[in-house]
Amino acid sequence: MNYNKKTFRSISNTPNGEVSGDTIFHYVQTGNIVTATYAGGGIAEGHLIALVDEMGNLDMRYHHVNLQGVLQTGICRSVPEMLPDGRIRLQETWQWTSGDGSSGSSVVEEF
Repeated sequence: MNYNKKTFRSISNTPNGEVSGDTIFHYVQTGNIVTATYAGGGIAEGHLIALVDEMGNLDMRYHHVNLQGVLQTGICRSVPEMLPDGRIRLQETWQWTSGDGSSGSSVVEEF
């Protein structure tokens, strides 16, 4: 699985998440390290870093500043699925490491 220069958009998220369909992620991969910047919707600016395993799963840490000026941090596990048209869909389970510490799930797709 190669995430280099891939762009993703959220297609679903649990209500306690801040990422929406207006949030765009720009991924870069070097070896087994994946980084991304993201912004849009309720996110002013965000970054993530992840390790990718041999199956393409991502073990991720993220941080962002939302539109209210609050710094948020969390962890995420993303499992890839190849769509029939060759795009990647990521099934994500995440947990805030700031704020209320709640967890949720989301789906992002390459576009």
